[in-house]
Amino acid sequence: MQFILLAHDHKDGGLQRRLNVRDEHVKMDDEMRAAGNYHMGVALLDDEGNMKGSVMILEYPSRKDLDEWLKKEPYMLNNVWEKVEVIPCKIGPTFLK
Repeated sequence: MQFILLAHDHKDGGLQRRLNVRDEHVKMDDEMRAAGNYHMGVALLDDEGNMKGSVMILEYPSRKDLDEWLKKEPYMLNNVWEKVEVIPCKIGPTFLK
């Protein structure tokens, strides 16, 4: 199953916590991409260009599998993301090439 993950950072120090664990997050992204679980991701920016959230397009056999990954995600473990929404989706074949 394919999913969109939409996450908004905490406003009370979320940016600094994000920057503190960003290398861990990117390392996990690289591992997920190699495993075929991660199609694309972008940082959401505020008006000043600072990161304030994330959008990820993911693929897991089930929502339960995605939730298991989420329990290990550095931004979750380090209180970066305040609100996370997971939406099932279908990526068009043109974009999977």
